[in-house]
Amino acid sequence: MQFPLLNIFLTMVWFFLMVMWFWLVIRVIGDVFRDDTLGGGAKAAWAIFVICLPFLGVFVYLMARGSGMGGRESAREYRRETLPTAGTGDDRLTRAQTNELVRLADLKNHGDLTSAEYDLAKSHVLSG
Repeated sequence: MQFPLLNIFLTMVWFFLMVMWFWLVIRVIGDVFRDDTLGGGAKAAWAIFVICLPFLGVFVYLMARGSGMGGRESAREYRRETLPTAGTGDDRLTRAQTNELVRLADLKNHGDLTSAEYDLAKSHVLSG
């Protein structure tokens, strides 16, 4: 007895599992190369292991280093969010101040603001 709907369903399940597998392999390889604590030799060894023996390599990586993947991703995201506006002491700018200064610079470059108006607005933004 043939069940065409079952075949379609199983094909969709297999397709989904293949997409998830490739996503997991790419995620593991990305984590290997983005990890600052691993040296070059360790990165090369993990990459070769994951590429040559993908099932075993991914599962061993997840057991050995998988618990820290989320923490490393969170740390990267935190650094990405804070570094562009980071400063020390009084020279620290907020993201809103940085965006306002960029907008003022664009207005000055397009000729909508004179240098005096730009300097006045810039000092106003930087003062508070």
